[in-house]
Amino acid sequence: MYSREIGGQEYSFGVSGKLIMNALVMYDRQTDSLWSQITGEAVSGPLKGTRLEFVPALHTTWLEWKSLHSETLALVKGYSGAYDSYAGYYESARAGVLGETRSDTRLYVKEFVVGVEQGGQAVAYPFGLLNGQPVINDVVGGVPLLVVFEAESGASAVFERRVGGETLTFSAEDRTTLTDAETGSVWDGLSGAATAGPLAGQKLAPVKSTRAFWFGWKDWYPNTRVFGQ
Repeated sequence: MYSREIGGQEYSFGVSGKLIMNALVMYDRQTDSLWSQITGEAVSGPLKGTRLEFVPALHTTWLEWKSLHSETLALVKGYSGAYDSYAGYYESARAGVLGETRSDTRLYVKEFVVGVEQGGQAVAYPFGLLNGQPVINDVVGGVPLLVVFEAESGASAVFERRVGGETLTFSAEDRTTLTDAETGSVWDGLSGAATAGPLAGQKLAPVKSTRAFWFGWKDWYPNTRVFGQ
């Protein structure tokens, strides 16, 4: 998710119908610049090279979201039981509309990954690994990161694990309830908020992450590290 504000001006976006390495390309209606969904950067037009500001978001199930935010409003599109024209695509081993740009067999072509890029380094965290290791302390591009995964809903979040200049080390207590080894504080893993202990009231800074098929992530980041390999 990105902010639509650029230099103090609000922009509106649409789908261009174009793809770059199987990733959606947006356009803004003010300048007709084209933007990559993956990077949030304008790739052509008057705003080429401009990057949209990352906005933290949680990708989860409707049931889980309602339990967290009972008064939420939802945008209804289509209708109950609407046919999903992509159902066969998800079940197949086909690598997108355009096919693979690069071959990399470290993971199954349609393995879902949580992808992170920091300081010129990229890492893919496969869902298959996250199912058994839902809390990961890692360092990417010199930044100490926390990756949290909730298997039941498929929700994931990535945070910087530095608070007040101290790097924390996290472990899971129950589902997405975490504790840090340094202070014993208790944290909500999906919001990054400390709920009890010496650091109660503190929040971890969210880090941009991308949930993608392996074939899409490695095409954009061919030098990516695969966590656990």
